Amino acid sequence: MGTVRVAMCQTVCLDGDRKGNLARAERAVAEAAAGKAEIVCLPEMAIYGWVNPDAHERAHPIPGADSDRLCELAARYGVFLCAGLAEKDGKHLHDSAVLIGSQGQMLAKHRKINILAGLMTPPYTPGRDITIAETKFGRVGLLICADTHSADILASMMELRPAFVIVPYGYAAVEDAWPEHGKALEEVVVTAAKTIGAPVVGTNLIGQITHGPWTGRTYAGHSVAADKTGRIVATAKDFDPDTLVVDLPLD
Repeated sequence: MGTVRVAMCQTVCLDGDRKGNLARAERAVAEAAAGKAEIVCLPEMAIYGWVNPDAHERAHPIPGADSDRLCELAARYGVFLCAGLAEKDGKHLHDSAVLIGSQGQMLAKHRKINILAGLMTPPYTPGRDITIAETKFGRVGLLICADTHSADILASMMELRPAFVIVPYGYAAVEDAWPEHGKALEEVVVTAAKTIGAPVVGTNLIGQITHGPWTGRTYAGHSVAADKTGRIVATAKDFDPDTLVVDLPLD
């Protein structure tokens, strides 16, 4: 059995603060690279914030300015990089995740399928496909947050037999529900790992939702990595930014 060295980088995301969020992402990537991480994982919608309707006007296509900046980071620090970001495609806005190689090349893009349409107006446009990237580590699956709540999506990922799966999260609840709500995130990641039969790395945000019916709900970290049996390998801090480097066991 081998391992892959993965960093869960739960960063502070302030809705709409593109420059600040990118600066915090770069600092986390640098910390992860210093810890000899091979793959660096950032959260869902790490540049503009989740269910932030401003992204309809500010987001870029993929490839485009936002993804190009992430590709530059991956190449500069010599790491594979997974990040959640807003993707503009014509009139459509997708909640997407990218996997970038260590030379800055785009390897895969996943568009979130289970979009929770009632939380933003107009809503994200859902994706349709389960995403796998062929890498030197094996087949890497990409899902995003609420995708892992769908038994059908998990079953479809299982059929693709990934070596492991990376999931950017924007997992939120009312402030007083934390840190106990971290156990709910653990259960979701554990269930996903056991269902898919592969390790799952879930990296959550730090911050608050500032738009829509969930305004005021808090992202409080507690990022989780689990092996293929559902055993929790590591959990990151509650409420605080964290760059946690984990040796993830693979078959």
